[in-house]
Amino acid sequence: MTGPPGQPGQPGPGRDRTAEVAASLARVRARISAACQAAGRADDVTLIAITKTFPPSDIRVLSALGVRDVGENRDQEAAAKAAACADLHDRLTWHFVGQLQTNKVGSVVRYADVIHSVDRPRLVAALGAASRKTGRRLTCLVQVSLDDDPGRGGATAADVPFLADRIAREENLELGGVMAVAPQGTDPLAAFRRLASLAAQVRAAHPAATVISAGMSADLEAAISAGATHVRVGTALLGGRPGFVR
Repeated sequence: MTGPPGQPGQPGPGRDRTAEVAASLARVRARISAACQAAGRADDVTLIAITKTFPPSDIRVLSALGVRDVGENRDQEAAAKAAACADLHDRLTWHFVGQLQTNKVGSVVRYADVIHSVDRPRLVAALGAASRKTGRRLTCLVQVSLDDDPGRGGATAADVPFLADRIAREENLELGGVMAVAPQGTDPLAAFRRLASLAAQVRAAHPAATVISAGMSADLEAAISAGATHVRVGTALLGGRPGFVR
């Protein structure tokens, strides 16, 4: 029995899948452009395609369609896909967007370019040590908790400046900015405005930390209205999640 298309040794994506993703990508890009226009800002938001549970063949489709940023949230799955798409290394920026345990850092730093989920000093230290060992320079975002739910990860607002300083001081780490997920059951615009306020505090101390990673398939317009520079979109691009099989 063969595995999902696009894994090593398996056939590539068919025309139907390419056409399907192309149509979805066009819709998402149109939403981003419309949201930027409505907010009176330049259409310069970076789209990160969240490819978790989808096969490497979909990453190849996205790359062929001009997508340059892909995101994953589990190391075991992400590492396998990064290896399967190693020939695309120069064309893709890999974002790790999930909660990250320190025992996974050594693996993640070998393929990820941007870590969105830095939320505690111990993780900063582990990322710094691993990046020096591998010789790779990483961009790190402070993940902010907007609902104080420890199960979803993120630093409290009070801890954000301290963590930003820690990242900026760590050799081989670059402070990129902040990231957050809107709390469930609340107004995402209000939550993203709080994030934007914290982002401004970080930029005041670290002017190069301009990234605000916020917004997903359901709330990207609210995120862009509040100033998001990067949106993380999966379902609207690739459809319902099928479950990735290695």
